[in-house]
Amino acid sequence: MTQATGTTRPGGRSARTRRAVHEAVRSLLDESPDGVISVADVAERSGVHPATIYRRWRGPEGLVLDTLFEELSRRSPLPVTGDLGADMLAYARSLLTDLHQEVNLLFLRSLVTAARPENGGLAGLREYAEPRVRQIEAILTASGAAEIGVEDVLELMLAPAYMCALLDYPMDPATDAERLVDNLLAVLDRRRSRSASS
Repeated sequence: MTQATGTTRPGGRSARTRRAVHEAVRSLLDESPDGVISVADVAERSGVHPATIYRRWRGPEGLVLDTLFEELSRRSPLPVTGDLGADMLAYARSLLTDLHQEVNLLFLRSLVTAARPENGGLAGLREYAEPRVRQIEAILTASGAAEIGVEDVLELMLAPAYMCALLDYPMDPATDAERLVDNLLAVLDRRRSRSASS
């Protein structure tokens, strides 16, 4: 039987467990001067057994990622208007603005740690990112941009933004967001041109 992770969305007891754990993680992050939390502290604060937490979230990084991805998807849903440039520009501006906040540096460090092979690698990371991935896919589908995918958004927009933030040189939402989106649209145009000429 496949083991549920912290990203499952069942109702009842599982939903209550996830909600209690998220509340505990959020309050511990708010109290932590260095953004470090432990499974033991989350278990004590939430009333959820440590074995359950390890089984569903694997460790502290999974707890942080699941909590912050869920919060991000709820707090800042992505626009889906069918206008790829406008939707991605709104997303890029929101992303770059968020990356100026300290809590998002913790988020990025957790992303890097969770992506390591011993923590599940990129496949494991995608489980936590699934809510955001679905929103990005919705933007691409609504705009008819079949020539690009989520991986392109990751490589052309998210990776540069995250790298600059990790290097303590966050991009400027007012000037850099448009440049990131221009790069994505240029790739889309080039692929469409190739398809049309073949």
